[in-house]
Amino acid sequence: MSESFDTEVGANGAEILEVLSRYWGFRELRPLQQEAIEANLEGRDSLLVLPTGGGKSLTYQLPAMVRSSLDVVISPLVALMKDQVDALTTSGIPAVAYQGGLTATERRRIREELADGRYRLLFLSPEMLLGSSMPGFLRTLGVRTVAIDEAHCISQWGHDFRPEYRQLSGLRDLLPGTALHACTATATPRVREDILHQLQLRDPQVLVGSFDRPNLTYRIRAREQRKQQILEEVRRHPGGAVIIYALSRRDTEQIAEGLREQGVSAAFYHAGLSREDRDEVQEAFTREHIDVVVATVAFGMGIDRSNVRAVVHAAMPRSIEHYQQETGRAGRDGDPAECVLLHSYADVERWRALSERSFNEAMGSSEDPAALEQAYRSQLRLLEDMNALATGATCRHRALVEYFGQAYPHERCGACDVCLGEVDLLEDSTTVGRKVLSCVARVEGRFGVQHVADVLCGSDTEMIRRCRHHELSTHGLLKDLSRSAVSNLVHQLIEQGWLTRTPGDRPIVQLNDRSGALLRGEVEISLLRPPSGRARRTSAAEEASWTDVDRGLFESLRSLRKRIADEIGKPPYVVFPDTTLRAMARHRPSTKDTLSLIRGVGDKKLRTYGPRFLAAMDDWDREHGGGRDLELAAS
Repeated sequence: MSESFDTEVGANGAEILEVLSRYWGFRELRPLQQEAIEANLEGRDSLLVLPTGGGKSLTYQLPAMVRSSLDVVISPLVALMKDQVDALTTSGIPAVAYQGGLTATERRRIREELADGRYRLLFLSPEMLLGSSMPGFLRTLGVRTVAIDEAHCISQWGHDFRPEYRQLSGLRDLLPGTALHACTATATPRVREDILHQLQLRDPQVLVGSFDRPNLTYRIRAREQRKQQILEEVRRHPGGAVIIYALSRRDTEQIAEGLREQGVSAAFYHAGLSREDRDEVQEAFTREHIDVVVATVAFGMGIDRSNVRAVVHAAMPRSIEHYQQETGRAGRDGDPAECVLLHSYADVERWRALSERSFNEAMGSSEDPAALEQAYRSQLRLLEDMNALATGATCRHRALVEYFGQAYPHERCGACDVCLGEVDLLEDSTTVGRKVLSCVARVEGRFGVQHVADVLCGSDTEMIRRCRHHELSTHGLLKDLSRSAVSNLVHQLIEQGWLTRTPGDRPIVQLNDRSGALLRGEVEISLLRPPSGRARRTSAAEEASWTDVDRGLFESLRSLRKRIADEIGKPPYVVFPDTTLRAMARHRPSTKDTLSLIRGVGDKKLRTYGPRFLAAMDDWDREHGGGRDLELAAS
């Protein structure tokens, strides 16, 4: 196998591995899973920070099966609970979600079944857990551990602070003998400290995994022709799941409509839709009835579809934490996936304006204006950090890992546009920079970025003619570049401090104290070539993932999985994830014994689905040949 896993086990090791194999079909644990599970079994508080796809959920699901106890899981979304319960019950693990959408009769039945010891895992929202009767009821059930998923939501310094999560600070008093197990995928050192403080964790074991996702390839492109760029990204992943994030509800609808006009089955999702419509889109995506969803950030947290092959940002997120969380929804199965950000400096201004508007509205009724202003300044810093990442020319993997306080061990990642050689420096950067500054000087510092770009490109607009800027010596100096490419260069000069942009709704570009040195040729500068036209290269992880895999057989097994999923009314990944199907198509097991060696094939799934998958591989072998049980010992 291509991944490295922990092979040493502690006091409970043999039993952990037996349960792991029986229910999940895994033979080894990933890094930090063993330590987190051991802490859970020992009744010790813990904080686990692992990237999406790192296996956090296993660390709070497996212990309940080892000790045959009832454990509670706090989850922020009903859809997320439902997906996890579906996956668990399909593997033979008794789990239930107790949520607000249930009828009084359903709630009474679940309480009775909990009292009878029917379940090992109970999923609750923060509001349900802290309801008037629930803590007392849980104490009668002898709950030993409460796992808090998406724990960063409790911190005001996190990217997704939720007031209802803040109430979880009372858990220690409500369930005094219960261990707390906090989990999150994205938390800076400051957020981690806040989680520990808010939850009052006692002598916690703090486990922080690597924030790197080596199976993801990051690319940042200048946004020039959004509609065409997004269509190209979608078509790069035929048959694969793609999530496209947009900044506004209107954007989601326009992008989805544009894709449908090109024959792409796409839906949009945002908070303005009715609950029924949102549920319909989410259900269609998880069940693979559609593969492309265009959404605001309201979409994704409740999605457990593991085979998302691409996440495309049609606009820049407001923070690196949001970017990490949203891109983390790609490749959760461990297979290669692509993350593409279409960047425009206009997004920075939109986020700044939104933050300022929210701040001004809140100040009128705030009881703590100092704290509100501190939070506002923090939002602006997060935005600046995100823009720096988007405009930088350093390894994307390195930038992300170092942002979260870790060292990156490699010189080059081989899985981002920078390290793959898709981004490079503009020739004659200094000369180009002087041309831009000269143009700003010629228009007397009275116009914005787009007008400066129009003049440099030699455009013939009404504004240019009215101002007689077509007569300037700088008109058409950069006519070989597109307007959006020149805008990108102007913004780079602003970010580097060679130009200044005024605040307000209609910012203008002006020279500043540093401009003279560049205009006089006293300094050399570097500008990035606008990267949208560069050819793509394949990452090593993407090449390796298909080594020795029969793609035809893989697609045939995917079709079978879809039929089975439709029959049982569950999402396809609940049957088997893509990684398991890919392993089947690589090793072609011929018996139940050899099929059981494939990672992800547990005892119940082997009994339930094994015969049909073996029959499908028998049919494929008779028609196409190729052999069976290929190098299974090595898998």
